[in-house]
Amino acid sequence: MKKVYYLKTCSTCTRILKELNLPAEFILQDIKKEEITVQQLEQMKALAGSYEALFSKRSKLYKEMDLKNQNLTEKDYKHYILDHYTFLSRPVFIIDNAIFIGNSKANVEAVKKVLNA
Repeated sequence: MKKVYYLKTCSTCTRILKELNLPAEFILQDIKKEEITVQQLEQMKALAGSYEALFSKRSKLYKEMDLKNQNLTEKDYKHYILDHYTFLSRPVFIIDNAIFIGNSKANVEAVKKVLNA
């Protein structure tokens, strides 16, 4: 499977997608228009190892809700990601059985390597 979970209104996501120029077989899912399902999140977690790895601690809501001062469990991370799309660290690329989470330069370079392999 080749899929990207992203936010169309996020300039960083759109810049990365443009930079990568993904092949046509990629499925793009705008997580604001089409919410992440429990099954999709569980698949991402299986590849990532934890819900925390998928969770964005840079989200505006994370700061507003003062979540950094709470002891969040895996159950909490799962709940928040399913509750509001901004808690998913974006973009998330799933390429076959590999997952790439977030917008760091190293992550984008890793996706490029896999695409050019």
